[in-house]
Amino acid sequence: MYGEYIQLLQDLIRIPSVSRDEKAAADFLSAWMAGRGIDVHRTGNNLWCESSAPDGRPSILLNAHIDTVRPAASYTRNPFSADIEGGRLYGLGSNDDGGSLVALLAAYITLSSRPQPYRLVFSATAEEEVSGNGGMEKILPQIGNIDFGIMGEPTRMRMAVAEKGLMVLDCTVHGKSGHAARDEGENAIYRAMEAVQWFRSKRFGRVSPFLGEVRMTVTQIAAGTQHNVVPDLCTFVVDTRPNGMYTNSELLEIIASEAPCEVKARSTRLCGSHIGADHPAVRRGTALGLESFGSPTLSNQALAPFPTLKIGPGDSARSHTADEYIETEEIEIGAQIYVALLDQLQLI
Repeated sequence: MYGEYIQLLQDLIRIPSVSRDEKAAADFLSAWMAGRGIDVHRTGNNLWCESSAPDGRPSILLNAHIDTVRPAASYTRNPFSADIEGGRLYGLGSNDDGGSLVALLAAYITLSSRPQPYRLVFSATAEEEVSGNGGMEKILPQIGNIDFGIMGEPTRMRMAVAEKGLMVLDCTVHGKSGHAARDEGENAIYRAMEAVQWFRSKRFGRVSPFLGEVRMTVTQIAAGTQHNVVPDLCTFVVDTRPNGMYTNSELLEIIASEAPCEVKARSTRLCGSHIGADHPAVRRGTALGLESFGSPTLSNQALAPFPTLKIGPGDSARSHTADEYIETEEIEIGAQIYVALLDQLQLI
């Protein structure tokens, strides 16, 4: 039943599609979908299609990405050969994110073949592996309002109901220069030590039941021009991992108002994610026996301004590894679970 989708994934694996170089893969997938009567829309290297639904019905987005990382140097087989051995389909992007891509497409075709109480949108997007601006964000304004999304990623078909975000902070502390031998000036490094300690000890009140606390880690520091000059400037970098209970803008406002240093965020795009246990999709998944968990890895879930579940066939532990693979059975089971999760789902 799913043989054509396994073949589709093999064909896609044979087309290199490293982030920001996905054109050939998008061309192929667009032609494959059009050949099956699907009205495909395209912006850049992003594809999407939708089922018809009466006005006023909610919308559900199915998303997976077509880009990959570069193959690891330790591959022992051709990363683009797409061989199947012992039920395993090998190749770059097979697990991350090809399995989810074809399973979601199979589910979309099945679900859209019969009336549903929602408008269903399928999207295959670019630049996920680099969190690029040319990916999913590029098509969201064209798709229109979305009430709920499924982000296809290898989770062993567990429901990621929370996902860590990312916000990188550049921090600056000023002092006053002077000659080290005469104990002049005001040492910016010493002042920065106080600021670093603040980041180390700061705690935020909202704790995620799946991801725990917001995490802030100082990862880089720089100061000084030479050994005998008291530095008047010290800069350091803080890796901040939101827990889905705050927006990045909320966190930045708190940090900037309390930290004893100047704070500037490189970006606030990649927010943490959280969806409640009472959401209809989560309740349906729980009834199906699907496990809920919190995911430490970023995905397009971080860019979605609506409730999402990250769920898909394969295993995140295989992602970005040499000799990456996915079990063909995982794809078939994944497609079936997607249908069971969404068929006749009432969002309102």
